[in-house]
Amino acid sequence: MEFQAIVDRLRALNAPGIVEVDEPRAPDKETKDKGRSGRPFVMIEPASLVDILHLCRDDERLQMEVLIDITASDPAVDDANLWILVELLSVKHRHRLALKALLPKANPVLPSATAIYRAAQWHERECAEMYGVTFEGHPDPRNILLPDDWVGHPMRKDYEFPTEYHGISCE
Repeated sequence: MEFQAIVDRLRALNAPGIVEVDEPRAPDKETKDKGRSGRPFVMIEPASLVDILHLCRDDERLQMEVLIDITASDPAVDDANLWILVELLSVKHRHRLALKALLPKANPVLPSATAIYRAAQWHERECAEMYGVTFEGHPDPRNILLPDDWVGHPMRKDYEFPTEYHGISCE
């Protein structure tokens, strides 16, 4: 199924929280707009994530049985939001979908997807420790990459790397 057909199906199912649809666009020489490369995505409200994931997994025509990734990105130090990206795959129908949401850096809270996709457990844990996103309802929110007493979230643009950790130089 092509991207637009997936979007049409989500709209036909009254998928909650769809904010916009963004497809790559070519450069415009008249306006000097460089366009946008990459894959198309559906921008959603963060609170709607679990409902949309249920639709994508359970709908017969979408049947996205694989959660490929949940991650975040911090576009800039002065940006007030983190970008959350969720990638889904239908092996049966051979199509993919990217969902994006904006979370405020001041309080980045998102519902956990672990009840829908078990693979979300690891992705959410990494996202939590690297970007500071709290996944409500996550069954095991321990760190997987950093020590438990690590301070801060290393993938954020405003993160200041420590010069020392427990007497060991980090420089």
